[in-house]
Amino acid sequence: MVSLLRKTLAYSRRHDYTGWDYGDGMSSRLLQALPIESKWLNIAFQETVKRPPINLRPLFLVEQRRNFKGTALFAMANRTCYQLTDGAGEHTDLDVRAETIRLLDWLLDNQCPGYSGFCGGHQHRLQHLNGQVGDPTDPDVVSTSYAVRALLSNADLGDRYLQEARSAARFVVEDLDYREVEDGAIIDYHLNHGDHYTINAGALGARLFLDLYVAVGDETHLDRATALLDHIAGLQTDRGGWYYRDPADASHLSMDTHHNGFVIESFQRYAEVADDARYTDTLDRALPFYRSLFEADGAPRFDESTAYPRDIHAATQGILVFTYAEEFGRARTVIQWVLDNLYVGDGRYYFRKHRFYTQRITLMRWCQAWMAYALAEHLRVTSQEPPQRRRQLPLASCQYRE
Repeated sequence: MVSLLRKTLAYSRRHDYTGWDYGDGMSSRLLQALPIESKWLNIAFQETVKRPPINLRPLFLVEQRRNFKGTALFAMANRTCYQLTDGAGEHTDLDVRAETIRLLDWLLDNQCPGYSGFCGGHQHRLQHLNGQVGDPTDPDVVSTSYAVRALLSNADLGDRYLQEARSAARFVVEDLDYREVEDGAIIDYHLNHGDHYTINAGALGARLFLDLYVAVGDETHLDRATALLDHIAGLQTDRGGWYYRDPADASHLSMDTHHNGFVIESFQRYAEVADDARYTDTLDRALPFYRSLFEADGAPRFDESTAYPRDIHAATQGILVFTYAEEFGRARTVIQWVLDNLYVGDGRYYFRKHRFYTQRITLMRWCQAWMAYALAEHLRVTSQEPPQRRRQLPLASCQYRE
C-alpha cells in the first residue's frame, strides 16, 4: 500500500498538483468571454461540466488550477509518505522537505487577503443558488481547516507556519461570526452562506479549534470546539446521521456519505483530544448509521436512500473514519473497492461510478488529493503500535532529518 501512495503522489507531482476540480465550470474561458453575467448561465456552465459521463472541460476551455484544500492534503500526504519510507523508494531523488515547504508556502501566498486571519477557499468562481457568486478571494471554513492542519503538521519547518495557523482562529470567530446559541455555538460556512446552517462545515470548524488546542494549549479553543459540537450533537437524527443543512429542506442533499464522514471525524477528534466521554452516545449512534452507507464490498452509497453515484470522495472519507475508529479491515475493504472500480493503474483515479457507466474523469483535488491523504492517514495510523495508536498531527510522530 505504501507503493500505491507513492504512485498516487508521483502522478500528482508530475502535474504540479494542478488540474480540474469539482464544480469548476465557471473557469470556462468561453463563459468568461460572454458579455453578460447571468445566474442561470453560470449554473448551466457549472453543472454541464460536472455531470456528463465524459469530460467536457477541454471543450469548454475550463482552466486547470491548483486547489487550496487539495494543496493542503498533498502537503500532509507527502510528509507522511516520507515518514513511512524514511526517505527511501521513489522519494530518493526528491527533496521532500523542500517539496513540502513549497506547498506550504503556496498556501500562504494564496490565502484570501483582507480577513482577520489566515484563511482560504476555492481557486475558481462558484455560482450559489441564492444568487451570490463566490470568487477565489472568498474563504470558507472547510478549506481553511485543512490548510491549518497542514501548517500545524509542519510547524517544525518554520515559526511562520504556526503563527499563520494560529491566526485562523480570528478568521473563524470574527469573519465567520462565531456566535453562541441556546445549545452551543454556530459559525458561517463562508461569507455567502444564506439563511441556513451547514452542519459539516460547523463540525470542521470545531476540528480546526481542536487542532489549535493541541498545538498551543489554549483552553479557549477547546471551549469553542465543544460549543460547536454541542449544537451539532443536538442536530443528530434518530437514524444517527446528519442532514447537510439545518433546516434540512434548505439543500437538495440529504444525509450524504462524505459530509456525514466529516461530522463523525470531528467528533472522533474531540474524543481523542479531550479524552472524555462527552460525545460517546453521539458516536455510538453515528457509526452504525455510517457503516450502513457502505455496501459489504466497500462500495460507498451516495446517501441513506440512494446507492448511486458511488463517489471517490465518499470512499476516501470512509477510509478515514473507519481508520480512526480502528476498524482497519473495513477501511481496507473500501480501499480495495476503489482499486477495483476507480483506479486507472498509474497512480490516477476516476471520479464516480454510476449504475451503468463510470465518469472516467480525474479531478486533482476530489480524486488525487483525497486518495493520497486517505492512504497516508491509514498507513500512518496502522503503522503505530496499539498503545501509541493515538490520532495526532503528523508532527507529533516524526521530524524531518536535516
